[in-house]
Amino acid sequence: MDDAGNWRISRPLAKKTGGMIKLIKLVHVISDTNIGGAGKYLLTYLENCDTKAFKVSVVLPKGSKLEPEVKKLGFKVITSSGIADKSVSLPAVFELYKIFKKEKPDMVHTHATLSARVAARFAGVWNITYTRHSVFPQKQYLTRGIGKKLSGLAAKVFSDEIIAVAKAARQNLTDTGVDRSKISVIYNGVNKIVELSDDEKAKVKEKFCVAPDEFVVAIIARLELVKGHEYFIKAAQEVKKAGIKAKFFIAGTGEREQALKQLVKSMGLGDTVFFTGFLNNIYELENVMDIQVNASFGTEAASLSLLEGMSIGKCAVVSDFGGNPEIIEDGVNGFVVSQKDSKAIAEKIIKLLSDEKLRNAMSQNALKVFEKRFTSRIMTSNMEEFYKRITERRV
Repeated sequence: MDDAGNWRISRPLAKKTGGMIKLIKLVHVISDTNIGGAGKYLLTYLENCDTKAFKVSVVLPKGSKLEPEVKKLGFKVITSSGIADKSVSLPAVFELYKIFKKEKPDMVHTHATLSARVAARFAGVWNITYTRHSVFPQKQYLTRGIGKKLSGLAAKVFSDEIIAVAKAARQNLTDTGVDRSKISVIYNGVNKIVELSDDEKAKVKEKFCVAPDEFVVAIIARLELVKGHEYFIKAAQEVKKAGIKAKFFIAGTGEREQALKQLVKSMGLGDTVFFTGFLNNIYELENVMDIQVNASFGTEAASLSLLEGMSIGKCAVVSDFGGNPEIIEDGVNGFVVSQKDSKAIAEKIIKLLSDEKLRNAMSQNALKVFEKRFTSRIMTSNMEEFYKRITERRV
């Protein structure tokens, strides 16, 4: 394991039995009906996994939008009626128990699905793990006294090892009594996004009504309070006051959409801040943005959109919440500012947009950091070394 908490491949992944290679049988369980961060994480792993060493199947809720995507990649899908968007469900435990008894996996890897971990334990699965994909303020009763002890005990009983996608996610777990020695940090990774030519970028800018001499600043996140969009909007006002020609784009949907649109209107920023809604081709916006902003203050671990931007050399200004400072190194591939500080966000945006040499240097560093730490292959290799280590220990 290296200093970043990543596992590195050192020998073949498949198990040898009597001179023959035996595939490690792995079952992933995810309760998402839509394709969110955990779903993208799973799809990225499946796109890059070593099928000569692992036989992978995926348990999904019936009707999940992940099903056709998983099948398209050539993996077996097993559907369950009781797990849709739920972490715990007694009927799901019984249903999953039957699935695991039939499949007889070497390992079950779950994503926010406690039902699957409980079912796997009762079904006699030797190796159970789950991934903590997010960082958020924990309920007080889970961080002290009996609540913390029970939380730690549940983690010990129903999982053998845990993956955290950032050190901040690991801390989130240990705060609730989870044994630190059970947690391995394996950072998210993404495939490099499509990089457009200059002519293609010009057409995208035209589509978004961005003039050739205007900068593009974007925030890509669900429209929820904890994502900090209001600070992004207020920062846009400061940048406009500074006389910099820039357009600010908010990509995504969510419950705060109308409130945020009203804020933009009340601040007279209708010609500066724009809402794109959900974008099928988000890579187009990522290609033309000069700076990406992440202003989260309540949930963030290892932002996939930050990594996608970095994959084509986009620097960022981010809050110091969760895993943001682990992805964006302050002064290297972007700037890290205090949470809920629109003036600090604006100051760093102005600094980057006013200094082309600095912006280009940080953009080059963004690509270097991505290629060194956050590619999909690095993540997959680290995950598979993690799987190998656990299953070999139990053989």
